[in-house]
Amino acid sequence: MKKRIAIDMDEVMADTGVRLMDLCNEFCNEEEPLTVTTLRGKRLAEIRPAFAEAIHTHLADTQFFRDLPVIEDSQRVIRKLHRHYDIFIATAAMEVPASFTAKYEWLEEHFPFLAKKNYVFCGDKSIIRADYLIDDNPRQLRSFQGEGLLYDAPHNDIETEFPRMNSWEDVERYFFE
Repeated sequence: MKKRIAIDMDEVMADTGVRLMDLCNEFCNEEEPLTVTTLRGKRLAEIRPAFAEAIHTHLADTQFFRDLPVIEDSQRVIRKLHRHYDIFIATAAMEVPASFTAKYEWLEEHFPFLAKKNYVFCGDKSIIRADYLIDDNPRQLRSFQGEGLLYDAPHNDIETEFPRMNSWEDVERYFFE
């Protein structure tokens, strides 16, 4: 029986953070635009509180998640993992119910080799029965019963509790070297 890897979607496969940062820069029209470096160790709403409500509005848009950029190397590495492991996409879509269709369509477009039956739209990922969980959210990793791998994102920069995957190349090395 193959081992199972559950993979978060937002900020692990899909670049949600960069899309929100770009929208914030347009919305806030500050002299100093936000960069990924500016966000290190913080959430967007902490740095631009005026944008906090707009974040929820954008996330509630049924199309927000449809056209997110794919994180570099994720397709190649996940395809490789798929040959050796059972892959599940575990996304906390219950936090943004309007995202279901867009996330499903995004996965179908960018990861057509994955089985639809392995898409898990949930809230609390402790329900996932897998050997590994790759996620950017330490809260999800803490409640997970298998081995948690923290995928690097600006908001989790100071987190040291889990092995950190800075890129999909790190994920590839972790599982294949």
